[in-house]
Amino acid sequence: MRILHALTKCALPLRRRVISTHFPRTCSFLRPYIGAPPSSVSGTMTAAAADEDSLRRALAQKQSSIDVQGGAVRQLKSSGAAKPDIDAAVQALNALKLEKASIESQLQAALAGAAGGGSSSASRDAFRQAVVNTLERRLFYIPSFKIYRGVAGLYDYGPPGCSVKSNVLSFWRQHFVLEENMLEVDCPCVTPEVVLKASGHVEKFTDLMVKDEKTGTCYRADHLLKDYCKEKLEKDFSLSAEKAAELKHILAVLDDLSAEQLGAKIKEYGITAPDTKNPLSDPYPFNLMFQTSIGPSGVSPGYMRPETAQGIFVNFKDLYYYNGNKLPFAAAQIGQAFRNEISPRQGLLRVREFTLAEIEHFVDPQDKSHPKFADVAKLEFLMFPRDDQVSGQCAKRLQLGEAVSRGTVNNETLGYFIGRVYLFLTRLGIDKDRLRFRQHLANEMAHYAADCWDAEIESSYGWIECVGIADRSAYDLRAHSEKSSVALVAQEKFSEPREVEKLVITPIKKELGLAFKGNQKMVTEALEAMEEKVAMGMKADLESKGEVEFHVCTLGKNVTIKKNMVSISKERKKEHQRVFTPSVIEPSFGIGRIIYCLYEHSFYTRPSKAGDEQLNVFSFPPLVAPIKCTVFPLVQNQQYEEVAKLISKSLTAAGISHKIDITGTSIGKRYARTDELGVPFAITVDSTSSVTVRERDSKDQVRIDVEKVASVVREVTDGVSTWADVLKMYPLHSSGTAEE
Repeated sequence: MRILHALTKCALPLRRRVISTHFPRTCSFLRPYIGAPPSSVSGTMTAAAADEDSLRRALAQKQSSIDVQGGAVRQLKSSGAAKPDIDAAVQALNALKLEKASIESQLQAALAGAAGGGSSSASRDAFRQAVVNTLERRLFYIPSFKIYRGVAGLYDYGPPGCSVKSNVLSFWRQHFVLEENMLEVDCPCVTPEVVLKASGHVEKFTDLMVKDEKTGTCYRADHLLKDYCKEKLEKDFSLSAEKAAELKHILAVLDDLSAEQLGAKIKEYGITAPDTKNPLSDPYPFNLMFQTSIGPSGVSPGYMRPETAQGIFVNFKDLYYYNGNKLPFAAAQIGQAFRNEISPRQGLLRVREFTLAEIEHFVDPQDKSHPKFADVAKLEFLMFPRDDQVSGQCAKRLQLGEAVSRGTVNNETLGYFIGRVYLFLTRLGIDKDRLRFRQHLANEMAHYAADCWDAEIESSYGWIECVGIADRSAYDLRAHSEKSSVALVAQEKFSEPREVEKLVITPIKKELGLAFKGNQKMVTEALEAMEEKVAMGMKADLESKGEVEFHVCTLGKNVTIKKNMVSISKERKKEHQRVFTPSVIEPSFGIGRIIYCLYEHSFYTRPSKAGDEQLNVFSFPPLVAPIKCTVFPLVQNQQYEEVAKLISKSLTAAGISHKIDITGTSIGKRYARTDELGVPFAITVDSTSSVTVRERDSKDQVRIDVEKVASVVREVTDGVSTWADVLKMYPLHSSGTAEE
């Protein structure tokens, strides 16, 4: 999966950005916290950024005026000036201080707006804590091995959490695997080393780590630098506009900083170990894979897979045959992945074992059109192209069809999956106004990738990268073909022979080995991956100059290529078929991250009927709700309990998850308990012939005959009808006894 790890962005698109360091925003996540089901508002980044800059400059000027006026007051006092003169100078000084305090308040508001939609850091933390406390108390998830003080980055899903996860994955299968006729596979979690060497994980699946020089405690180097920059920007009002711009630039390029650059910044800013304030070591790479051995001898090394995609790539040949040797086709896999995080934090957003759902859509690189693109072309949603990011603009609503036709999105197939991902997330319950698709910047793109977009969801942590949608060209299949010596290719047979002109790039490995030694493979791969225009330009330069500077993305620097190191030519010949390596469009889903964002987007509070407390509610759509409905006898009554059991049987027969509660607790408290679990409907048995059905968010109730209630609930939970349809068909019910 490519959405959770930033390794070397040129060799593998396995990026590790959890929270977007871009300041543009679209709305506040705190709006759904109190009073009503979630809603949102829009905001503008460019004005906020300009305000922040001007306010910092005004604050610096005001501080300078205060310093001058303070010196004047001291001078008057030391020279024995008249009291009225001193009082007037002190009054002027106090006025300047009041003006400074006013500017500080404006700056604080501007910073809060840029960081969290107008909400302070404390408000975001309080909201997050309210959500997490509810989730853990109601056993959606809890720290693993809790009685042994737990292990960071490992969590258990409890009964409601398991149900939500199961429902999300079930809908994912329906929405993608079934509707798109994908080939689903299930591959082992233990992966031989040779596979992950070919993919580049063994060499490059690393994060930069620093150690507390006295205790040995390890930290992510980029996290420490990011936290320092964000804290200074949000809390240090004395920060100059120039220094603020510098820190923002560091946040923007954080993923691209080398170990040396990270170490230099950590030393320059005096960053120390958070817990002990001890000095830190220089950053060094740490491979994030869990290593193991296969078999008792220990001579066959392996790893717990860090993603599920490689299992699909190595099976391409058999899957292609299974599909009748036809392209395009897609293979999909849901499974566990493992990453030995250095210092996991942020709950379900960064963990050491997690569930991925990945799709590899194999397509002819010469034809990336999609027959169903028209189905999504008219969708309009927040998109954040790289040009807008670079120019400091905010995400804007764009029509997907226009984005593809303008070339903002590289091709129809990539655009089609962006649209399908949007529909998937919004149908789950993700707020469309807090969902954006951000295009990778040029410095994030792998050298072989045609285009990459991330579906980012706004939460209390900021913008969270939850789905990556990438056109990876043919890199993966070529890498495994080379390592395994098995051709992972497709064929297109021609009705008549065709004369074609082919670009032939032949690296001279002996010469490259002498020149670049251990870096030979990366230079060779970069040469072979050149596009025709670049290759022919290199050919002309080599012929005229004898050597040329060539940027190798995986090395992060330019190297000198000489004429004897590579042969570049075009050949014409007749072919009866075209043999080619398919390109891959890869949507990759972090299921845990999506679920956590869904929890935040669904959470709100409302006052109890007495008004003496705030009640927690999860407004899950019926599609993902852990329990679809509850059945309550209004009072403890044998006849009512029998009716409740009868309804329970009919709900079970209809395949509707439900919970029956025949305790003597008041009906209001039972409603509150199930609202906190996100149960959308409650059936209250208050007679033997008909019952009331209550909808969670509106608290409206209708009366339905006992024999019909299961079918009505099923139609709504299956999406066949809506609650609005139910209100049209059945009378609204008002009961004085079923108080909340």
